[in-house]
Amino acid sequence: MFDVLLSHIQNKVDISDAQISRVQSFFTSKKLRKKQYLLQEGEICKNLSFVSKGLLKSYFLDERGNEHINMFAFEGWWISDFNSFIHQQNSVLNIDAVEETEVLMITLENYEKMMIEIPVMDRYFRILYQNSLVTKDYRLIVSNSYTAEEKYLQFAEKNPEMIKRVPHNLIASYLGLAPETVSRIRKKNSVSGT
Repeated sequence: MFDVLLSHIQNKVDISDAQISRVQSFFTSKKLRKKQYLLQEGEICKNLSFVSKGLLKSYFLDERGNEHINMFAFEGWWISDFNSFIHQQNSVLNIDAVEETEVLMITLENYEKMMIEIPVMDRYFRILYQNSLVTKDYRLIVSNSYTAEEKYLQFAEKNPEMIKRVPHNLIASYLGLAPETVSRIRKKNSVSGT
């Protein structure tokens, strides 16, 4: 289970075998069934989670109970309600499993301890946060300036794995589109895999 995280770390920073062993000691593992919650709105997010197998979605519910997905996380992705995790406040997000999933989790205390003891991990997370900020900025631009068709086709091009694994109604929620709109776009374009 730790191999996926190890590979992810090694793709971003140089880390020694001794450091790898120490990093591993900060994590615990958990398995989730399909539709099982990792986090529910109102709870405090006690862990930053790395997906080693499976697929999770992060979302909030509006006042009518409609689900609005803000993120998918599959193998090699991190997920949490980061505000809740860092500030230990009630979460506004729900996180649950789209597929059977295995995660590695680190508590805030262990996260902070790891950053101090293994400075290369501070660099690793800084790289992740920079990439995340760039991605969120781009997603905001797409959300505000692309047509529905452009949103879907851009998502399909950049995320072919998600197109295969994620139900289309969930992709519609992520893109802020009606499921019927996604179906119409898919039918019109008849692009292989989209």
